Amino acid sequence: MGLFDIFSNKKANQLISSIDALLVIIDNSLIVFKNGVKDYLYNDDSSFAENLSTMASLETEAGARIREIESTLYSKGYLIRSRGDIMRLLERFDHIISIISSDLIQFEIEAPNVPAELKKEFVKLSELASLAVESSIPGTKAYFNDPKNVAETTNRVYFYEKEAVKLSQSIKTTVFHDMDKLKLSEKFHLRYFALHIEDLAKAAVKVAEQLSVMAIKRSL
Repeated sequence: MGLFDIFSNKKANQLISSIDALLVIIDNSLIVFKNGVKDYLYNDDSSFAENLSTMASLETEAGARIREIESTLYSKGYLIRSRGDIMRLLERFDHIISIISSDLIQFEIEAPNVPAELKKEFVKLSELASLAVESSIPGTKAYFNDPKNVAETTNRVYFYEKEAVKLSQSIKTTVFHDMDKLKLSEKFHLRYFALHIEDLAKAAVKVAEQLSVMAIKRSL
């Protein structure tokens, strides 16, 4: 039985349903992330605190869902050929959740002072990084249902990642070349946060790369 037949089989419905549920958690986490960055930057402390609480719950929920998927992968013998690839895909999504949670927590702990003229830039950066991850979701669904469309959907990931990197570099250039009133420590702090939001987009590329490998294997 080929991989396409495996995932067309009703036996795989539980696995696909669990992965779909994980993707919903990823999508919700991205919403919380974007809102969290915006709420921090514009001093909405109560909403930011809610974002942190919601993200903690989503991270716990994602962990439980991943363990459920892993259990299904190891308990179903017919999934043995695709087990390793799906596990690697899960690891990449788990890393994305960790980045989102860590970034929001670091905003709370380190409380960076973001100049007013850069706030819109940081909001835009969080949106581009989130779009990179969002674009990997249709590609993941396509892998199980219509693998020939994986490349089409993951191409968006690369586009948004490049845009996020470009904007992150622009922010860092502005900070170090045009903001003389900032202390060097403040400049490094802003660079740190731009870099870590950028890392979310780079993590999305890792998902896209894994999906591309998986799609090729399914076509063989």
